[in-house]
Amino acid sequence: MDLLAEAFIGLAVFGMVLVFAAAVRRLLGMAFGTLRTLAAGLLAYLLAMPIAQAMRGAVSPEDDQNTILWFLILATGCAVLAGMVFLAVSEALVPTGSLPTPLEWVRGLGGRFRRARRYSQITRIAIRHGLGPYLRGRDRTELSRTTQHRITLARSLRGALEDGGVTFVKLGQILSTRRDLLPEEFVAELSHLRDKVPPAPWAEVEAVLIGELGAPVDEVFASFDRTPLAAASIAQVHVARLRTGEEVVVKVQRPGIRDLVERDIDIVNRLARTLELRTKWGRSLGLRELAAGFADAVREELDFRIEAANMAVLLENNGGAANATGVVTYPAPHEPLCGERVLVMQRLDGVQLGAAEQEITSAGLDRRELARNLLECLLRQIMVDGVFHADPHPGNVLLLSDGRLGMLDFGSVGRLDAALRAALQRLLLAMDRGDPLAAGDALLEIAPRPDEIDEQRLERALGQFMARHLGGGSVRSVRMFTDLFRIITDHRLSIPAEVAAVFRALATVEGALAQLAPGFDLVAEARSFARGYVVEHLDAGALKETVIQEAAAVLPMLRRLPRRVERIAGAVENGRLTVNIRLFADERDRAHVTALLHQVLFTVLGATAGIMAVMLLGTAGGPMVTSSVSLYALFGYNLLLISVVLVLRVLVLMFRR
Repeated sequence: MDLLAEAFIGLAVFGMVLVFAAAVRRLLGMAFGTLRTLAAGLLAYLLAMPIAQAMRGAVSPEDDQNTILWFLILATGCAVLAGMVFLAVSEALVPTGSLPTPLEWVRGLGGRFRRARRYSQITRIAIRHGLGPYLRGRDRTELSRTTQHRITLARSLRGALEDGGVTFVKLGQILSTRRDLLPEEFVAELSHLRDKVPPAPWAEVEAVLIGELGAPVDEVFASFDRTPLAAASIAQVHVARLRTGEEVVVKVQRPGIRDLVERDIDIVNRLARTLELRTKWGRSLGLRELAAGFADAVREELDFRIEAANMAVLLENNGGAANATGVVTYPAPHEPLCGERVLVMQRLDGVQLGAAEQEITSAGLDRRELARNLLECLLRQIMVDGVFHADPHPGNVLLLSDGRLGMLDFGSVGRLDAALRAALQRLLLAMDRGDPLAAGDALLEIAPRPDEIDEQRLERALGQFMARHLGGGSVRSVRMFTDLFRIITDHRLSIPAEVAAVFRALATVEGALAQLAPGFDLVAEARSFARGYVVEHLDAGALKETVIQEAAAVLPMLRRLPRRVERIAGAVENGRLTVNIRLFADERDRAHVTALLHQVLFTVLGATAGIMAVMLLGTAGGPMVTSSVSLYALFGYNLLLISVVLVLRVLVLMFRR
């Protein structure tokens, strides 16, 4: 019986805690975490009796029952108010969502332990390479001390990234293309990053192949070379022969690499957030946005199905798999055998462009012609097709045995919509004509226009850029891209990621062109391509097609125009022309204004109730409710309670935002 009574009392207490918790959350008008709300309800329950006992001295048994009820309600309200204060203070100190729930905390123990070990490892690597002070927030201005200091720091960064592993190597490779963010010394040093690692054991590779292909390797392929042709941090490449007799290349993802990369991406995102909050240089670079773009790019590279689709699109744009005469070709994927971790593609017979010196000389190939073919291929991908290879470094370009060029590794591919392609075409043509006004207009179409921009200053900067890099006798180099990015950042223009990929690809291919044909003028060839592109689209057939398309788009509007003009003219003639403007037509605008009005109303009501409470509490005399409390004081206490509730509601809303 005693046990049953204790259980009943426990249930009653728990029910009272739930009632107090519901009252606290309802009065604040917001959702809070379950544990936090229950803690507020428990606090209110525990304080309700002491507060009631403290107020008991103000009443006596002879007082009216209604008076005693009022004091009980006041005591209960004060207890609820204590719970509300607890929630408001906890929201100010530890905002909702900033800490994991207990269940999430328990589930994430293993991940936190592994992340802590990785943090420790990365920190030791950074300190070993002398980068510890920069993790603590050293100012970015130190990067501009001296050239030798920047070179030393860049070498330290490269060494740290190489020791950090695959994800950090990829991060360094992407940073090496951001001349708008990093000094030239860092770009030059990071561009040497290459992820060459020992191959994975065959047993682990075979397990991945069986898991993706659904059958033993010897059943799918007629032959399979167990020794990899090349090995990188994400995947390694093997040569194989299909049952049909065709030689193929099989790209296999390294076992366990996805978990490692995801863990490192999480660390990169956390480091980016921390550095952006704590350092000036982190905020100036926009590290969180850079980290998010980097994470998306690396995750795409981990899904070989995306790479197979990229190859198919580029191949189709190049004339399809049957096109054997193109000056630049791509391997065709064998899609039935391609999966998330395995990519099977046609083998191109050739050597990497960076190591093809002897083959070019022995075959008597024209270096400038090869360089021109590679550049025109990339420009056509960018300007015409809208799908382009975003990392055309010399290791990703082959010199084939028949003298043509072949492109490899389509994990990093950029995409441009028609509007961006048109804007880039106008920018290229304006650069060719030396027209800074048209170049500025095209640039403002590419980059979202900031709220305030000095267009005349932008035009003058572009004019100086053209005179320096595009004028007669000017020396063209990769510094041209650095100066163009500097103009963009100086005028606070935000280049979209896909356009940044274009500049990255052009800056990367410039190195391949310089290695293939020293002295090759990328700018002059690009201008020649632009002129040829214009001529190509100005012939009779192309003009006729353009006129037909534009006419088809405009014709419906022209057919409706006379009727609309007649209606407007009739309304003007009869004095019935009106303009109907609907304010707050968007539901989001109405919701925003309503929320602001509610907040202002709560603030005014809370302040008014508080002022009235103070006035009533300071007023002497009046009818006595008890022997020590007047009616004015009782009303004052209740109004003070209402005032604090309303003010707390506003404060919690401010803390939550």
